[in-house]
Amino acid sequence: MINNLLIIGCGLIGSSILRACSKKKVVKNIFVKEKSKLNIKKLKRLKNKFTIVNDLEQIIPKMDLVIICTHMSEYEKIISSISKYLNAKTILTDVASSKEKIIKISNKKLKKGISWISSHPISGSEVSGPEHGSENLFNNKWCILIKEKKFNIKNLKMLSKFWKRLGSKIVIMDAKKHDLIFSLTSHLPHLIAYNLIKTATDFEKRRKYNLINFSAGGLRDFSRIAASNEIMWRDIFFSNNNNLSRVIDLFISNLKSFKKDILKNNNKVVLRKLKDAKKVRKKIIKIKQDINKPDFGRN
Repeated sequence: MINNLLIIGCGLIGSSILRACSKKKVVKNIFVKEKSKLNIKKLKRLKNKFTIVNDLEQIIPKMDLVIICTHMSEYEKIISSISKYLNAKTILTDVASSKEKIIKISNKKLKKGISWISSHPISGSEVSGPEHGSENLFNNKWCILIKEKKFNIKNLKMLSKFWKRLGSKIVIMDAKKHDLIFSLTSHLPHLIAYNLIKTATDFEKRRKYNLINFSAGGLRDFSRIAASNEIMWRDIFFSNNNNLSRVIDLFISNLKSFKKDILKNNNKVVLRKLKDAKKVRKKIIKIKQDINKPDFGRN
């Protein structure tokens, strides 16, 4: 049973956990550690019941679950600072988008006997900050739990139950598989979006066209992704750099092949590639990973 929850870092994901736990009565007591004075001011406007804390030495030994929801570049410092206060009954988890390097840090910095089970709720957005949190953010969304060689099965089940009560669907996998999958399904698409917007702005500067004024749907959709938090995505790119580098190479190879076929007016090959891509979109809708007519943030 999880009675006492501590959320360290309360932006979009942290405040959504707070809202969902409060609304769905998942835990009895919610505590928040947030360093940003602006975020604290925003959090105090919420109607949810929680307590803002500063003294982690006093509060952490009483916690059943501690969730780190900060940028990944802060993890090492946070884990080092809280390790001495944690005890065997407390589950420590996180919400980071890449896992192998984070787990190496936790294995190095945590004292023996601490239950660390890494989580990745697949429910982010291009907006950030506690004002954008939602109690429904995790509804029917995947949450990946990372199973290491040494893990506590009781705590894994407890953490799985916690995310399910927030609305998530649970999948368990190892960190290596996780980071490889998301280098392609999440990290590369964001990198492409950032670079497409950079290409558009570079082109605009060179040609002195008001190109952005004539943004078609494709550029608008990519600009939404490129509006994501830059610190978060820098940390993701750096933490999963080896996998990301490999999928970048694959993408460049496919892009060069597409370029070659277009220049040669290779009708059959280009049509086949376009049709194959269309099939993937249909599959995504069929398995309910998206709806048939998303507004992509236009409403």
